[in-house]
Amino acid sequence: MIFLTDGSAASMERLFDLDWQLLADSCLTLIAVFVLFFALSYFLFNPARKMLNARREKIHDELEDAKQSMADAQDLKAQYEDKLRQVDKEAEGILSDARRRALANENQIVDQAKEEAARILERARVEAELEKKKVSDDVKKEMVSLASIMAGKVVAASIDTTVQDQLVDETLKEMGDSTWLS
Repeated sequence: MIFLTDGSAASMERLFDLDWQLLADSCLTLIAVFVLFFALSYFLFNPARKMLNARREKIHDELEDAKQSMADAQDLKAQYEDKLRQVDKEAEGILSDARRRALANENQIVDQAKEEAARILERARVEAELEKKKVSDDVKKEMVSLASIMAGKVVAASIDTTVQDQLVDETLKEMGDSTWLS
């Protein structure tokens, strides 16, 4: 129904009960919805998208950093394992060198001990030879003294050959058989 200026109502047929006011309100509402959608899109959706994209990039970067860190860690692990192997080889070399030097020192000490033993034995042999010569000299002195005693007895008694043989036998018995054998 349309109201006229005079207060009477005129009847007009409307299509689907649409009047100009309803169409204008609908258009304004539609425009308001689009403006609100674009405003919300600009102020709310775009920042939300930017935030989600930034988060996605951050996560992607962190994953790349984690992959790089993992690769670096694997490289460091390989380097440390190589260093450990080298240290083990070096330690084995040092130990074998120490064993070799200890064996050389042992051989040197044994050789020195053998040389010292040989010197001691040689000194003992020389001392034994000297002692033997000394004893031999003592025996000779004893024989000379016995011979002079015997000569004195022979001269004193002016004895015959039987007495002289008897004195020689007696002197030999006094000196002993071992004196003549050595």
